[in-house]
Amino acid sequence: MKYNLIIADDHKMFIDGLLSILSDAPEFSVTTTAKNGAQVIKYLDINGTKDLHLLITDLSMPEMDGIELNRIIKEKYPTLKTLVVSMHIDGGMIEKLIQNNVDGYVPKNAEKDELLTAMRTIVKGEKYFSQEIKRAYTDAIFDNKKQEKVHLTDREKEVLKLIADEYTTQEIADELFLSKHTIESYRKNLISKLQVKNLAGLTKHAIKIGLLDS
Repeated sequence: MKYNLIIADDHKMFIDGLLSILSDAPEFSVTTTAKNGAQVIKYLDINGTKDLHLLITDLSMPEMDGIELNRIIKEKYPTLKTLVVSMHIDGGMIEKLIQNNVDGYVPKNAEKDELLTAMRTIVKGEKYFSQEIKRAYTDAIFDNKKQEKVHLTDREKEVLKLIADEYTTQEIADELFLSKHTIESYRKNLISKLQVKNLAGLTKHAIKIGLLDS
């Protein structure tokens, strides 16, 4: 059986490396490549998925990232399997992908044999997640359970989103028509309330609760 693939990644070096790996796997053939999710959807809208079996996609891409790409494919083209290969090992992202029925996820530093195992497993109709991905997902679930009792006010959510969007304290104060001292108090309270250590932890939490989706 010959399996036809689409590869979506904005780094040519990764695509070239994957093509080299696939030269030792004659059962796989690359139909086309794309630099982002928007190009993949455009291709599928024109050509359909009749002769396609698997999409291999990165997460961080311009115009349309891998999370949104997977969501749209599972809605419009559910027969096409999806495998994420990414350097991002974030539990919140993994959880979102799993909720949208992604078929597999391996990190970009995975060994060649594991990548091929993931691909072969998925095209046969099974799921495949590397051990590193499983651990990150499990940690995210426990972290969410620990934090789900924490209630944020609408104002706290506004401040948290602006922090995650890399606004400075003064810029947040100007945006919300509050004093710089008030924003600093919000920031300290959020760090304490969410049990994180720094602004990076706040940003991670903002991603987890979906504040950056819009």
